[in-house]
Amino acid sequence: MADWRDHLPAVRGKLLLDQPLAPYTWFRVGGPADALFLPADEDDLADFLKALPEKVPVTFLGMGSNTIVRDGGIEGVTIRLMGGYWGAVEAAGSNSLFARAGALDLSVAKAAAKEGIAGLSFFSGIPGCVGGAVRTNAGCYGRELKDVVNQIEGITRSGERVRFEAEIAQYGDPKIEFSYRHTNFPDDIIVTGILLTGSGEGDPDTLSREIAEHQKRRAETQPIKEKTGGSTFANPDPPGTPSQRSSWKLVEAAGCRGLRVGGAQVSEKHCNFLINTGEATAADIEALGELVRARVLDVTGVDLRWEIRRIGRLQARR
Repeated sequence: MADWRDHLPAVRGKLLLDQPLAPYTWFRVGGPADALFLPADEDDLADFLKALPEKVPVTFLGMGSNTIVRDGGIEGVTIRLMGGYWGAVEAAGSNSLFARAGALDLSVAKAAAKEGIAGLSFFSGIPGCVGGAVRTNAGCYGRELKDVVNQIEGITRSGERVRFEAEIAQYGDPKIEFSYRHTNFPDDIIVTGILLTGSGEGDPDTLSREIAEHQKRRAETQPIKEKTGGSTFANPDPPGTPSQRSSWKLVEAAGCRGLRVGGAQVSEKHCNFLINTGEATAADIEALGELVRARVLDVTGVDLRWEIRRIGRLQARR
């Protein structure tokens, strides 16, 4: 056992050694975390990080919806903020909600509908949790996180609490820049909660029907019942670009629908989704994605950008 794991700080949450991470990801693949920390709340997380030696790497996993954890697992401490305390969503003033980082995007949409807050239903089309949405400026149906985020709270690697107001997050110095499926939010800050503001008042029943339509549309067009990670590649062009190119059309044009590597397959239903057919390794899924990228580049000249995060060691520790 690594020396640093013999002297881990005391916690009120759960601290698990050599914990398999496959059950924590939507692809259901990946090796173990050297240590997996499931903090009870912000104080538990901050105290742990303050006491954890700086040399120990820290990785934030989130819900694992758009993540490939490689087969060698993750070095250092992996932190996951999910369920219970971390999944809370509550009203926060006029047309606003405060959601802790582990709140499911769908839960945010439903909470907004219940409160009669319009403009947040698009979250029902995003897989994962709101903490992860900050990293990718997640969005769908013509809206993105940047359109509704008002405040971001987090904790640094050293255990310091930080808060970014809307003006600071988008226009201040230091500046958090939001672009299509990307932000430059600091890697050493773990998002703990965000304040979201809708576009105005809405009828709860109408908003609930809107969410139901989004869910129906996803079920009809995406392989949501498969072991998948959501959209694999970002569209080459931001929304609103004239003659915008779609990744799935480029993958289709390159003849990759149904393509396989080991137990990984390009979905027949939506070819911008990779799926684990049951026996895939993380290496299979990543290799398939790279093969698709190579074929698309060869056929169309477009270099697709991964939207799915790939983390961890390629091979197990020795």
